[in-house]
Amino acid sequence: MAISYKMANYESRAKLEFVRHAERMAKSKPPAPSGKSSSTSSKSSSKGRPVAVSQTVMTEMVLPQHTNALGSIFGGVIMSWIDICGAITAQRHARLPVVTASIDYLQFVKPVLIGWTVNLRASVNYVGKTSMEVGVRVDAENPRTGETFHTASAYLSFVALSPEKTPVPIEPLAVETETEKRRHADAIKRREARLKLRGR
Repeated sequence: MAISYKMANYESRAKLEFVRHAERMAKSKPPAPSGKSSSTSSKSSSKGRPVAVSQTVMTEMVLPQHTNALGSIFGGVIMSWIDICGAITAQRHARLPVVTASIDYLQFVKPVLIGWTVNLRASVNYVGKTSMEVGVRVDAENPRTGETFHTASAYLSFVALSPEKTPVPIEPLAVETETEKRRHADAIKRREARLKLRGR
């Protein structure tokens, strides 16, 4: 009985100390911003998926099979790399299989020679109900001099698919930085232009 009493007394004191510790922690904890729960996160699904979550960087080397008679890369090879890089980004955002719907803008700025390195960077610019726009920038690097320059840019549209291979709604996009907001606004204008071309 004495042992039971001591154990019960110890447990009571431990519980009391725990309660006091919790009260001290509650008093020292900074208040949550007004109108928001302290558990609210900037990456909340209700806001959308951040651009940074799906951004992709892809690097390729220009090999003999990639070049034409002038020793520079075929435009079609760069286009295929752009498509792959864009698709990876779109799939990361949607977390679903995606297919390329269109490439409505592609500009080649400078040629890329054999032996050089090609760096591709892709980001989601806009998300609709079942489709999204992904922008891809291509930079070439001369490994002998270390010079890097912009060689091409493209905007692609991707559609997310369900297991039945039909378009399916996807997570909205959360634009946070000024650059992301600018790209998002420009993407909306391009989308409106595409719809006009389709007569919609």
